[in-house]
Amino acid sequence: MTPLEDVVLIVSDDRAVVEADLAAGRFVCPRCGAGVLGGWGCARLREVRTCAGTRRLRPRRGRCRERSCRTTHVLLPDVCLARRRYVVEVIGEALLSAGREGYRRAGERLGVPGETVRDWRRRFRSRVEKITIHFLRWARALDSSVEPIGQGSLVADALEVIGVYTRVASLLLGRRPPWSWASALTAGGLLVINASTPWPVPE
Repeated sequence: MTPLEDVVLIVSDDRAVVEADLAAGRFVCPRCGAGVLGGWGCARLREVRTCAGTRRLRPRRGRCRERSCRTTHVLLPDVCLARRRYVVEVIGEALLSAGREGYRRAGERLGVPGETVRDWRRRFRSRVEKITIHFLRWARALDSSVEPIGQGSLVADALEVIGVYTRVASLLLGRRPPWSWASALTAGGLLVINASTPWPVPE
């Protein structure tokens, strides 16, 4: 990834939808916030691992049409997280199973090295409060009646509020796999430790 492609924009996993959105100028540049993105070739071919095997992806790129910006961005499908070799559903299942099984057993069941599962869980725990606040803010933006979650642990609270948000979002905004919502609402950065990661916020 080049320095001009350091911002990832999470988009639909349907390539036809992405092309239509690019043609219609529906993607606002996440860097300058003023320009819209036009098509700009494709990013490098990459492989991501699913429960069913390996999937090959070549994400579309977009370039800001604002003359003062002109930044290019990778348009990453919402089945992915940034800089992860596994699809977000596999990662999500590893996180959800933390209270039921150890990282080695979870890795065996999911076909993932145990140390990788341990790293995912560790990264999630390292920013668990920020995750909870972020998803609760989105849930309340869609449904003001949503109440704070209390499951007995910070990790359980974070996972529960992600679940609450994705259920509300699917009802009001259209069906989408739950962990794809989690990818979209963190700009692919759910497991990125950098505290300055730009997550989208409700307006």
